[in-house]
Formats: sequence, structure tokens, C-alpha cells
Amino acid sequence: MSKEELIHIATIGKAIGLKGEMKLNLFSDFPEQFKKNATFETSKNSTVTISKVNHNKPSIYINGVDSIEDAKRYTNVKLYSTESKTREDIKLDDGEYFYFDLVNCKVYEDDLLLGTLSEIDRIGISNYFKIDTTKELQDKDFAKSFLLPYLDNFILDVDIEAKTIKVQNALDILEES
Repeated sequence: MSKEELIHIATIGKAIGLKGEMKLNLFSDFPEQFKKNATFETSKNSTVTISKVNHNKPSIYINGVDSIEDAKRYTNVKLYSTESKTREDIKLDDGEYFYFDLVNCKVYEDDLLLGTLSEIDRIGISNYFKIDTTKELQDKDFAKSFLLPYLDNFILDVDIEAKTIKVQNALDILEES
């Protein structure tokens, strides 16, 4: 499995307690993928298997890690999944999307191409689309990129197959950026 295929979904934090429990810093909207016997690639080019999860904290135990000394070796280690494993493990509801499906979608307001969604930022509890503005709009002195809140009053339609997102009121935000 090459690094290009991997998706950063969590980072292990500090050791908690004396028996190998570790804080889990999530970078995923799907904590349910962290469950007993789930296996993940790590930033240390190894694989770990979860033996126990506490979703209330959130924290994890890893097979073979049963002391604070062992747990400390995992501090700041990143956990990765793949697109295919994520699709297999997570069932989406209508109107939900994986961020990797949204990235690189073309963003349109009416018939005007505003740009391409380059990443999704979480600020507080809200998600924002970072849209890289088209060269044509940049040549008209618009910003190189802008943030669009992922809210119903901005997002009209998402078509993953066509890689397009139709929006409203985004041009106003771009003009003020």
C-alpha cells in the first residue's frame, strides 16, 4: 500500500493511565471505524490493531500495548485508512459524502465556474470548502481562493459522479474575500 493511497484519520495522543490506554485525536467524521479488531496503517510504517475503544473519551488500546511505557511510544503516531477500506467500513446517509469524493469537484454558481474544491477545513464545529478560484476570476482581481461554509443555504446540489457542486451566494463571499 503506497502512502498516496492513505488517508490520515486520527493521531494517537498521550498515554492515559498505567495499562496502555491512549488518547485518540480524530480527523474523521466517522468514529465508528475505530472498533475492536480494526487495523490501521501508522506513520511508523507498521500496522496496529485496536483491542478496546472508549468513544466517550475518545481513547484506544492497541493489541500488545499494556503499559504506560509501551503507550508512550505511540504518542503522535498517525493512523491511516484507505478510500476503499473507508467505503467498506462506513455507510453514508443521503446527503453525506466522503471528503475525498468532494475534493477536486468543480464549483458552479448558476453557470459560472467559480473554481475547484481543493480541501475541506473544519473551523470550530463547521466545515468549510476551500475553493481555488479559476484563473479567469483571478485575472479579474478576485482572490486566489476562498472559504465557503458547508451549509444548506450555500450548497444546492452535489453530484459526485459528475464531480460538480452547485452553490448559491458563494460569489458574494468571493467578492468580499
